[in-house]
Amino acid sequence: MKQKKTAYFPNLVLEEGPIGSQVYHAMRKAILDGRLTSGSRLPSSRTLAEMMSISRNSVIAGFERLIDEGYLLTRRGAGTFVANTIPDAIISDKWIKTTHATSSPSIETLNPNMQKAQAFWQQSQPNINNNPIFHVGVGCVDLFPHELWGRLLGRVWRQSKKALATFNSPTGYTPLKEMICQYMQSTRGLYCQPEQIIIVNGTQQAINLTTRVLLTEGDTVWLDDPGYDSARGIFTSYGIKSYPINSDIDGMDIAQGIEQCPETKLVFTTPSHQFPLGNTLSLSRRLALLEWASSNNVWIFEDDYNSEFRYHSKPIQSLQGLDKYQRVIYAGTFSKMMYPGFRLGFLVVPLPLVDTFKAAKYYTDSHSGFLEQATLALFISQGHYARHVRRIRKACYERYQVLTNAIKTHLSHVFCVEPTDSGIHIVCWLQAGYTEEYIVKKSREIGLAIQPLSRYCIQPYPKQGILLGYAAHDPIEIEKSIILLAQTLSK
Repeated sequence: MKQKKTAYFPNLVLEEGPIGSQVYHAMRKAILDGRLTSGSRLPSSRTLAEMMSISRNSVIAGFERLIDEGYLLTRRGAGTFVANTIPDAIISDKWIKTTHATSSPSIETLNPNMQKAQAFWQQSQPNINNNPIFHVGVGCVDLFPHELWGRLLGRVWRQSKKALATFNSPTGYTPLKEMICQYMQSTRGLYCQPEQIIIVNGTQQAINLTTRVLLTEGDTVWLDDPGYDSARGIFTSYGIKSYPINSDIDGMDIAQGIEQCPETKLVFTTPSHQFPLGNTLSLSRRLALLEWASSNNVWIFEDDYNSEFRYHSKPIQSLQGLDKYQRVIYAGTFSKMMYPGFRLGFLVVPLPLVDTFKAAKYYTDSHSGFLEQATLALFISQGHYARHVRRIRKACYERYQVLTNAIKTHLSHVFCVEPTDSGIHIVCWLQAGYTEEYIVKKSREIGLAIQPLSRYCIQPYPKQGILLGYAAHDPIEIEKSIILLAQTLSK
């Protein structure tokens, strides 16, 4: 068969950078703009090197990359050719529109529970232009010890060549689980063993795993109202019904739940710092909940997301530490104390459930990242975490005082601050004449991430309020932002 002749070879303009990379980009551009046509044979690497006055190795490097990406192909004994179908044509808008116009999936075919969760998520997302001022749920990111963490991470990296290739434990890195177990026993009164701990990628994965293990579509859970909107969204995506339970100064109203929704399969609660109102579940209600859950075969999910952010009083012992019946699944997280992108948390599950949770974690994502777990274990074992917690508590309390004093000075006619002794956000009730919609709209205009209380409500709440997160901002920034908001609202 007669071979196709080598096509006229266009002039290739080399730019800055490694020569091999320049050859790749110049030839790719010539292919895309049609100067090198599909199916045409290229000169040999030796000939092309002479034509371009560069080394043959540079030409070969460019060829190899183009072959790997599908722009060129080789035929034994015949040479190198431009591919008949180039990658860019396959992924072009024109190709997508002409080839797949009639085969796009219909949204009606998606999981209806997931459609509901998507709608709920879209409604709850604030339009804040990525500005974090007063963003709820963010800790003191500016005080994270980057240099120290970097040194520990480097040490783990240098010493973990074998572990990187062999680590595959769904429940987590054993030294980290041992450190968490010791720390939580001493600070939160947990009653647990390291084998009860499952390392997860944050609280949301903890809720997802618990839902998969303990609930089925159509089940009902108790959820604080107002309460954690992400938990509600997760339950919705699984077809789980969220029954709203009121919260008062003593936390979740356990008596209301028992009377109105005794058929629940799980109670989702934030007893140490009720989200978002900030109340603490009283000891009498904790004990009543545990007794009732045991007698009625109900599980309790204890989200202890904020227990370390207490400024004066000591927290009441965790539900898990009081639980004699193994009904509590305890969830903790490090992202508030570290930074939002630090996606490590943990579950403490009753011993009879360990194997089931282990399987659920494995089939979700196999296991959490090794390097972060090993570095965190070192961070805790050397005492850095405890010192970091003390530093963060002090800074947060100062920022809380600055924020509340600034509101009293500049916005007392608009906001009434709900006092709190813990947490990283405050709730402000609106004075007569102001609405959540108006306050949020004006705050967005100046780039503030103030949240309406209604975002977290299942049923209409009798009072209107807003939430302001303060932990991520230094005192000067906090005061300036409150003054700016006061000026904006006065116009």
